[in-house]
Amino acid sequence: MKEINRREFLKASTAAGAALVAGSVFSGEGSDAYGAVKIPEVEKLTISVITDNYYDCLGTPDRIARRTNWLTPGITLHTEHGLGYYIETEMNGKTGTFMFDFGWDFEGVGKNIKIMNLDLRKLDALGLSHGHLDHLGGLIPMLKANRDKIRKGIPLYVGQEAFAHRFIKLPAIYKPMDGLNDLGQLNREELDKSGTVSIKEINETTPIVPGAYLTGNIERVTEYEKGSPLLFIKRGEQLENDLFQGEQALIFNVKGKGLVVVSSCAHAGIINTVHQARKISGVEKLHAVIGGFHLTGAPPEKIQKTVADMKAINPDYIVPMHCTGWPAITTFQREMPQQFVLNMAGTRYIFHS
Repeated sequence: MKEINRREFLKASTAAGAALVAGSVFSGEGSDAYGAVKIPEVEKLTISVITDNYYDCLGTPDRIARRTNWLTPGITLHTEHGLGYYIETEMNGKTGTFMFDFGWDFEGVGKNIKIMNLDLRKLDALGLSHGHLDHLGGLIPMLKANRDKIRKGIPLYVGQEAFAHRFIKLPAIYKPMDGLNDLGQLNREELDKSGTVSIKEINETTPIVPGAYLTGNIERVTEYEKGSPLLFIKRGEQLENDLFQGEQALIFNVKGKGLVVVSSCAHAGIINTVHQARKISGVEKLHAVIGGFHLTGAPPEKIQKTVADMKAINPDYIVPMHCTGWPAITTFQREMPQQFVLNMAGTRYIFHS
């Protein structure tokens, strides 16, 4: 029945997606060729955070947030410098389930999946935001460990340069990690040989399951979200500054509430990401902005500009995670106290009409 629902969804999406296939939306940085995409409303959206940088076993529920409280001797929820989501949608009697990013260390991530009772047999699709180890590290080990659960041929959606070799060049303050550090790359050949996934490379707004859309390539419109000078990508034999032109985020439209925008690292800038979601969907109302905002180590003026612009956008909820960094997280909490929700590994965010 689930497979039938997916086929029905893809068939129904043909008309709404025709403009996308025709190339009427942005397909490269610097373009203003976006066309509005009617993103259908979901009745219910559940976002489970499999892993993140922080966990409190006594964390209490907070409006949209439900915590995984775990006090079993010898077993605890895993945290890391990584991020992974398990997401479920309900729309017009149909359901969709997918994972978006997979954390860094599958030994810990796999344990969290079991503790949170996340059913990998239900997965309709997989998605990767970008080619960094803290988001892709758990992917291949997860596929290998769950061959009997994850259906063969499951689509894996990735953006441009997801398989590129990446590096970070750290200044002397980061001794002994200073200098050029190899961040590895996702092995496409290994994925192809596994026969588990069907790779779908995209650069346009794309439906992944009912009610869930990948942004496609994200336009840069703010003057201060310029990326990090520390991050590099290998193109041919050259190392070049990595602007993450293929990075993906997620857009949902919750019935009666507005948009929920989910990022992983927001190398493109969280404000740019939100602007893109509103422009693509034609929906101005922001219900929630969730994810890594990549403000760790950012200068104070960049943090202040980001927070000021987010306050002007005025989402109902703001949930900074992962690479946002403590100074930025505490600034959001101070400047947007009624909207701020503290994230931790094992949290489920539930949105419904």
